[in-house]
Amino acid sequence: MNELLIRGAEAVVTMDGARAEIAGGDVLIRGGTIVAVGQGLTTTGEVVEARGCVVTPGLVNTHHHLYQTLTRAVPGGQDALLFGWLKTLYPIWGRFGPEEMFISAQIGLAELGLTGCTLTSDHLYLYPNGARLDDTIAAAREVGLRFHPTRGAMSIGESAGGLPPDALVEREAAILEDCIRVVDAFHDPAEGAMVRVGLAPCSPFSVSRDLMREAALLARDKGVMLHTHLAENDEDIAYSLAQFGCRPGQYAEDLGWTGDDVWHAHCVKLDGSEIDLFARSGTGVAHCPCSNCRLGSGIAPVRRMRDRGVKVALGVDGSASNDAGNLIGEARQAMLLQRVANGADAMSAREALEIATLGGARVLGRSDCGSLEPGKRADIAIWDVSRIEAAGSWDPVAALILCGPTRVRDLFVEGQRVVRDGQIATIDLPRVIERQNALARRLAG
Repeated sequence: MNELLIRGAEAVVTMDGARAEIAGGDVLIRGGTIVAVGQGLTTTGEVVEARGCVVTPGLVNTHHHLYQTLTRAVPGGQDALLFGWLKTLYPIWGRFGPEEMFISAQIGLAELGLTGCTLTSDHLYLYPNGARLDDTIAAAREVGLRFHPTRGAMSIGESAGGLPPDALVEREAAILEDCIRVVDAFHDPAEGAMVRVGLAPCSPFSVSRDLMREAALLARDKGVMLHTHLAENDEDIAYSLAQFGCRPGQYAEDLGWTGDDVWHAHCVKLDGSEIDLFARSGTGVAHCPCSNCRLGSGIAPVRRMRDRGVKVALGVDGSASNDAGNLIGEARQAMLLQRVANGADAMSAREALEIATLGGARVLGRSDCGSLEPGKRADIAIWDVSRIEAAGSWDPVAALILCGPTRVRDLFVEGQRVVRDGQIATIDLPRVIERQNALARRLAG
């Protein structure tokens, strides 16, 4: 079995139980697994020199809509709140098909990889013109990231009091049938799995109570996780109170949507009782700070959540509401927002990095990822801190969050190189960018 040694890093940030950081550290990989972390390690295999670099676990992204990389900076949605933003973009997304889903996913996954991400979820909740979840799974296999796609859905259109246009909703029986299909076809529960599938009705304002309940029952029968949007902004809370007579946390609990197999995106407006509910039940949260700023949703109570024991991870959210997919930048924004809300000592750079790595792995139920320890998967980011972004920094680990770099030098997933010397090594990225821009021009025209 092939060995690879990452040697002589400025610091190896292990994220192990002691949060050890090893100066002059090495990481030895055999196959897809880390076999040793320490100093002075040797190998007869390939050696990757890491002098002047910080080595971290790969970052984990727990909420994205990869298809939205085709609709960045759309004029009608640039300054809108959530519901108005959706109404602007739904008609555009309705013109997508399989190629748009595949190419946009490749772009989004490549962008994540360049910013240190080795494991990402995706929430695909619309399937126009023959598009399927299979399209994004194929894209992830080519790029080489570890992938947790979720089979999203919308079933209540405008004519039935929902937000999406009727042309973008599906029959609930067909949704559940396709959920079974994609889980059976693609979900891998084994340690080291490259693909795991979750079920993810889009939101309380685009699906019925029955679908939420049936999806939860199906997910537990199949042994897969559940994901949706929850408590994103004031409009979201008002809708829940008006339509369901309760807050989003109570709605989720009543329908079986709490537990360690569930994670919710945003949760900007959770109150104290809902935070306690999530802590007791082990329910996870995907915090999306840049999107929350972009849409004016507010600052999620991440400090309170973590202090009360809620599992918190990061998400870049869709590139139509961010409008980027820079995961290390998301960690910095998370830290800054908690300082704005709670003071300069509210979150350290190292805590933000922990949320971005170990926090994400925990939310996605991946005990085999998120830290650099023997037996864990070889998902590793190498950051060059000898360049201009970190020049003059006294603490190279904190520098990753406080000043940069914002792109990796090298990235390994399951021991395989995805980024080499700052460039995607698995796909012809310039060609994919050219195709993406052509598709965007066609949609805009």
